[in-house]
Amino acid sequence: MTDSIRPADRAPNPAEPGGAGSTSPRRGRLRIFLGSAPGVGKTHAMLQSAIRKRREGVDVAILIVETHGRPETERMVAQFETLSHDQGEGEQTLPRVDLATVLAKRSRLVLVDDLAKRAIFEGKTIRRHALVASLLDAGIDVDATLDVQNLESVNESMARLSGVRLRDTVPDDVVTLVDEFEVVDQPPEVLIRRLRDGLIHVDDVLSRSMRRFFSRRNLSALSDMARRVAADRMDALVLGEDDAPAATHDHLLVCINDSPVWRRVLRTARRLAETQHVRWTVIYAQTPRYEQLDEAARDRLAQAMRLGERWGAEIVTLTAQGDVADEILDYAERRETTRILVGRSRSRRLSRFLGHTVDAQLLRKAKNIEVTVVIPEEDEDGPRWRLLPAWERPQGVFWAWLAATVAVAGALGVALVLSAFMPLHNVSLIFLVGVVLVAIRVGLWPSIYASLLSFMVYNFFFTEPKYSLFVTHQDDIITIFFFLVMATLTGNLAARVRRQVEEIRRSAKRIENLYDFSRRVAASVSLDDTLWAVVTHVAGALRCRAMVLMPGVDDRLDIVSGFPPEDHLDPEDRATAERAWTQGRAAGWAEPGSESGAWLFIPMRTASGLIGLLGVSFEDQRTHLSPEHRRLFDAVVDQAAVAIERTKLTADIEEARILSETEQLRSALLSSVSHDLRTPLVSILGSATTLANLGDAIPPEDRTELAETILEESDRLNRFVQNLLDMTRLGYGALEPKRDWIDLRDVIGGAVRAMRRSLEDLKVELRFAADLPLMYVDPVLIGQVVMNLLDNAAKHAPLGSLVTVSAVRLGEDIAVSVIDSGPGIPPDDRRAVFDMFYRVAVRDSDARGTGLGLAICKGLVEAHGGQIAAGAGPDGRGTEMTFTLPLREVPPILESLDAEA
Repeated sequence: MTDSIRPADRAPNPAEPGGAGSTSPRRGRLRIFLGSAPGVGKTHAMLQSAIRKRREGVDVAILIVETHGRPETERMVAQFETLSHDQGEGEQTLPRVDLATVLAKRSRLVLVDDLAKRAIFEGKTIRRHALVASLLDAGIDVDATLDVQNLESVNESMARLSGVRLRDTVPDDVVTLVDEFEVVDQPPEVLIRRLRDGLIHVDDVLSRSMRRFFSRRNLSALSDMARRVAADRMDALVLGEDDAPAATHDHLLVCINDSPVWRRVLRTARRLAETQHVRWTVIYAQTPRYEQLDEAARDRLAQAMRLGERWGAEIVTLTAQGDVADEILDYAERRETTRILVGRSRSRRLSRFLGHTVDAQLLRKAKNIEVTVVIPEEDEDGPRWRLLPAWERPQGVFWAWLAATVAVAGALGVALVLSAFMPLHNVSLIFLVGVVLVAIRVGLWPSIYASLLSFMVYNFFFTEPKYSLFVTHQDDIITIFFFLVMATLTGNLAARVRRQVEEIRRSAKRIENLYDFSRRVAASVSLDDTLWAVVTHVAGALRCRAMVLMPGVDDRLDIVSGFPPEDHLDPEDRATAERAWTQGRAAGWAEPGSESGAWLFIPMRTASGLIGLLGVSFEDQRTHLSPEHRRLFDAVVDQAAVAIERTKLTADIEEARILSETEQLRSALLSSVSHDLRTPLVSILGSATTLANLGDAIPPEDRTELAETILEESDRLNRFVQNLLDMTRLGYGALEPKRDWIDLRDVIGGAVRAMRRSLEDLKVELRFAADLPLMYVDPVLIGQVVMNLLDNAAKHAPLGSLVTVSAVRLGEDIAVSVIDSGPGIPPDDRRAVFDMFYRVAVRDSDARGTGLGLAICKGLVEAHGGQIAAGAGPDGRGTEMTFTLPLREVPPILESLDAEA
């Protein structure tokens, strides 16, 4: 029985890859035939669907399909090309996959059987679901099969229900890739009968537990789970559309502690957040008891927070001095939380009976907030009683008790001396001071021991009868009793303050360390600077060697930075690094059971995936990272990964910007060249063709006019090519003006004569000041500036209008202006017109330019130390282009010659 579950109302989204109007490559679609249990016929259903697709003209190929010796399945498989072959792996036979061959085949649809099992890819054993993402990214559709109990979350639920835990599982994240589910199911009676008849192939784990697993209760539960998984995914697809209802504003608060149940709590919270589309926060209420946690418990807390952050939760740590439940509820009210998820601890039955546990208090005190309690399994329950605090390790117990004993002995000595000068009841304060000092310097339990010891010493030396533990006076009994109570309370309070101070000191040191690292990374502008900041900070903070490895050519891990500088790894350490990169988890001497290798490699991971490895090595091979340093190291790794990704992203953005600008320049250049080269060439070609074909039949005056046209258009073409050459020389800084003393009036007059053809329909007026001195400039380049300005005026000035060229002295500069009566330049464009290939938006009837002329003018004028600007003409009409050139002192001999002229 097969039920198809797809987002039926989901219309194609143009914004998606492959959607309507999209120009991006099409992403493949993933359809999973989800079996409720082994033997329901999911492989058979997938092959039948593939046969129908092939009849419709779809190119179908098999990547991996297991027939398990069934003749009917083998006949169906034989109809398709299989792109893998079997290879031995230990006692098993695994399919070997050549992904390059699959991608080169470019089949429209590829079949992959049993995503939870393994395959051999590039000599390594990987899970089959890891191949699916590559196929989808290549635009290939994938049909695959999967049993619902192979999903990690379902596997845990079924382990509690049936006692059978599967070895091969698939991360729940794979479900987010699915576009369509085909739920394949059979009634429990049919499956049980097929199992008895030997028609169901099961793996080794199930073969040892068939009777417990294949029960009506378990099979019915799996059937419900399969439909729920498929329905939740389809709901997520539908809610992802633009026209879907907005995500709810509910907020889920997840409470964690050092109990091993945190993993189950987080998985439950993630499933709720994804299916109900709510925001969620992982919160830990840190109490003074945190100091008493052993290192394993602290590691569990750090791991829980990192996992929650990776799954998209907000991470919050509360400092709770009072009741933990009240602190959590107060935070929940501030965040408008609608639901609290907490793990139930079964370690203290007396506390639970009295209702003193956090989950019990949350259930009792929560108002208008739903509280869900996750029950742990037996193997997730911690030790039931913890009599001694974590800091009391065997090597520290003796010195703690000795210090408490010495403190009481010192208090006794002082008390014996001062007892002759003060009342007896004041002597007890001396012992109280000793108890406080023990609590502050050593801890809680030694201070309680000091209280009891002080009680006995005070009774023995200072109460009647002396030198005896008996007490005869009633007043003395009350005194020593209250002394014991006050000493115990004072020691407890002092020890609690000590723990808090130490935790604050460690937290401040950790924050200072991370802040210093963040500041150094933020100041880095390049990838090399960031990598150097990472390795130097880690090496200084941990007093070790540090290196960063990142994939290079052929995805080989290369050492990109190290402190001290390092460029070589032993084969054993390189193999460790490769294992850390492949498996995506820490590898090295910190691994359980690992004693070899000098380096520990931690993957640097961001939202986009692994970007590199950070390695540390100590000179003393016996030195390992303490849990406190490991947590600091993990925080630095996270920050380093984000910093490296930020630097790479900045470089990619800059590269993309340069490529975009280059493409724009290329397009503008091609547009300009195609227009400004074609126009004069057409005139030259037409005139030359007429002269060649008609020859003497053309009247002499017409031949002269055609020849002049050829010369003028050739000159125009020459100017355009010269502009391109000048622009290239300016860009490379290779333009050096060849200066000489010239009369600016001659240069301007020559430019006007050279442009007479372009200016023949306009009136040109020259205005020169009488006191114009000689100029020390390059006459060719300045003439080019004037011609470009005149050409710009000729393109935009109305026919018959006036174009004025003037030159006046302004202080220590000479100002040359070209004024036309055209439409003018908008104020916002007056600076941009001097950019290369920039053109002001014009009407269709207006002449178009290359966008090079004014940019070249700017470069040539600035090469002479001058400036150029665009403004409005007289009375705000037209355009006035003005450039200024600095004056130089004219040699006396030239000045006299100029005066005579």
